[in-house]
Amino acid sequence: MRLYMFYFVGLLFIQCDMPYKGKHTEEKSVNKEVLNPSENFGLVIHGGAGTILKKNMTDSLEQAYRDKLEEATKAGHTILSNGGTSMQAVTAAINIMEDSPLFNAGKGAVFTHKGTNELDASVMDGKTLNAGAISGVTTVKNPINLAVAVMNKSEHVMLSAQGAEQFAKEQGLKIVDPQYFYTERRYKSLQKIIEKEKTELDHDTKVSFMDPFIKDSKYGTVGCVALDKYGNLAAGTSTGGMTNKRYNRIGDAPIIGAGTYANNASCAVSSTGWGEYFIRGMVAHDIAAMMEYKEITLQEAAHTVIQEKLTKLGGTGGIVSIDRQGNVAMEFNTAGMYRAHMNAAGDLDIKIYKND
Repeated sequence: MRLYMFYFVGLLFIQCDMPYKGKHTEEKSVNKEVLNPSENFGLVIHGGAGTILKKNMTDSLEQAYRDKLEEATKAGHTILSNGGTSMQAVTAAINIMEDSPLFNAGKGAVFTHKGTNELDASVMDGKTLNAGAISGVTTVKNPINLAVAVMNKSEHVMLSAQGAEQFAKEQGLKIVDPQYFYTERRYKSLQKIIEKEKTELDHDTKVSFMDPFIKDSKYGTVGCVALDKYGNLAAGTSTGGMTNKRYNRIGDAPIIGAGTYANNASCAVSSTGWGEYFIRGMVAHDIAAMMEYKEITLQEAAHTVIQEKLTKLGGTGGIVSIDRQGNVAMEFNTAGMYRAHMNAAGDLDIKIYKND
């Protein structure tokens, strides 16, 4: 009997000492995989979509846009190449576009009906599904930085207006006088729209809303999506909103799932266009959901959502997106979209018009 007991205890000791090949071993191997950088990475940016026609663009202005798109793309790519995270790359790329008067975000933000600038932004981390967003700020130099701070330094997802600005001050972010956002080009656009409203015989706001000139004033947003060497996705979007907007209107840019979405299980998406429709269609999330539930490619999902669903709804605009394999989609149903992509090999692709 004692012999049997000794044998049993010995077996138990050996069994306990053997490595367990269940859940814990799997988690170890997953963590090891995440910690081993891959050479597959890349990012895509956009600077807004709308009636962007070559016949309306001077050579010098087109070159200015291309130069700034290249600068922003390379800034994000350098971070990724050096082992930085997708969120760091997204933030860096968007900062450059926010600091340029060419784009409707940050420095180049459009004016509200009252002649002020109200800024919105959002970010999302595809690994954790954590997100941060802000809306209606008027003194924060780089709104995308505040969205990142909301995500990382608070228990909230979205802050707005004065509360968001107070939080920005507490986080030590760059605060500027509202006059910083004044640009002559944007202010003249506002005056043209207001003058056009005054001269219309029919003052029904729906008539003004559907006018091609007014309609085009709704476009202009900057965004970036990225895949880093660790297989993690991130997305960010920043905007000044709609020219001549009233009543503290908020579009899709700060709405997680509409203007911004990232999930390592599918893709990262940043939107630009007529915000009300992107919110109603939850465009960014819909692309990711179609990939995950229907098991279709990123390009197939992006095409279906933009060219079919959004168009049928009456919305116009576009998206840039990237999946975990580094595949990209830059889909839009307007005449043009400022966009650029750079892969791990350093191949840079910059486009503006529909037929580029």
